Amino acid sequence: MLPQSMRIAMLERGLSALDVVARKRGRGDEAAHLSVGLRGEDAAFFYLRRKGYTVVARRWSSGHVAGDVDLIAWQGDLLCFFEVKTRSERDATPAEAAVDRHKRFTLRRLARAYLRQLGRETPVRFDVVSVYLASGRAAEIDHFQGAFGWQEGANGRT
Repeated sequence: MLPQSMRIAMLERGLSALDVVARKRGRGDEAAHLSVGLRGEDAAFFYLRRKGYTVVARRWSSGHVAGDVDLIAWQGDLLCFFEVKTRSERDATPAEAAVDRHKRFTLRRLARAYLRQLGRETPVRFDVVSVYLASGRAAEIDHFQGAFGWQEGANGRT
C-alpha cells in the first residue's frame, strides 16, 4: 500500500491531467474567474489532505439555505468549515479580505444546516484558505484557522 502522501500526490496529478483533457475537449470554457476559483478549491483540498484533514464535502449546499460551503473537513473531533478565496496573483488586498460580513453570515447559516443534518453536536471551527495561483509557479496557500466564530462582534469583527 502506498503512503498517504504519495496517494494524495498521485490523485492531485491525475485530477490535473483530467482538467487538461477537459479543456482540450472544450469543456473548460467557463468564465476565467470561475476556472481560477475551482483550481483554487482543488489546491486547498489537496493542501488540507496533506495536513491530515478528512475532507467530507466539497461545494456543499443545503437546498434550503442560499450559497455553499467550499470545503467541510474533520480535524480529529473538530468539524471545520472552509471558505476558499483564490486570486491569480497577490496584490494590495489579500484574498481573505473578500470574506465579508455577509459571507460569514451565510457560512454560519450553512454550518447550522449541516449540523442539523449530521444530527449531533460537535465542536466547530470556521477557517479561511487564501490561494494564489501565479502563472508558472506552485500555488501559494495561506490558511487562517479560526478566522471567525459563531458570533459577529458589535464592530463587525468576529
